[in-house]
Amino acid sequence: MTGHQHIKAVSPGELGPARALAHATSQLLTKAARANLDVAPDDSHSNLGWDSAAQRFASQALPGANGEVYVGLSLVPFDLMLIDSATGTSTYPLTGHTLAEALTWLDDALESVALKPASAVALPYELPADVSEVSKIPDALPLGLEPLADWFDMADRAFRELAADQSEQNPGPSPVRCWPHHFDIATYVSLEAGDPETAKGIGVGMSPGDETYAQPYFYVNPWPHLDLAGLPNAPHPGHWHTQGFVGAIATGDDVLSTDDTEKALSSFLKNAFAIGHTLLMK
Repeated sequence: MTGHQHIKAVSPGELGPARALAHATSQLLTKAARANLDVAPDDSHSNLGWDSAAQRFASQALPGANGEVYVGLSLVPFDLMLIDSATGTSTYPLTGHTLAEALTWLDDALESVALKPASAVALPYELPADVSEVSKIPDALPLGLEPLADWFDMADRAFRELAADQSEQNPGPSPVRCWPHHFDIATYVSLEAGDPETAKGIGVGMSPGDETYAQPYFYVNPWPHLDLAGLPNAPHPGHWHTQGFVGAIATGDDVLSTDDTEKALSSFLKNAFAIGHTLLMK
């Protein structure tokens, strides 16, 4: 688990408070993007990237007064930042502050580079109850922010590897991005062009935990949904999820039960993708 030494520090099932805090705060980044970028048909203007080198989330590039600007969220330390390609980075330590105070700081930072305020944006979706209840970052941060960063980092690396392996697919893989509505990080490998409601493809992602699994979990979801009658055994260390959607799932507990976490995750993703591809294209 090179570079992910914190991932076992907190049980995957106990990351809920850290996840909710990070999910709630990440909305500041998407608000800044929604305030300052043209709307993309797939809402991709609002999504986030994971910066592995800096261990932080970052918005899409915003058109600042002197060049590209990003709004960032570091999990450790838990900081909000404005990353200006021309002048450097301004940082706002979040611990002990309310989200409203952080939003005020962000508005001022955006104004300083001739951008519109994030506070003017109303999000077009509802957040889970535990996320919407977050209004203040506590003085004592919840355990789990370091492991949570490791989960996102491991997912980002694994999905980039898979996307590179599938680069010859047509139309092929989307960029690996985090979607702030559900806070999942994912790529979607389109296997054919056409109406996304019917065109074949495979979503590969990680949710840090939700109402389906209360811990981080990796998923490989072929579209259209696979026929349950034709499913082979799920690749190790995962299982087939068949309620609401059909996909191969490996929970955080599953992944951590293996001897070599990153190797096992890579193998699971590649094998699940291969199964999905074979069944979709036969």
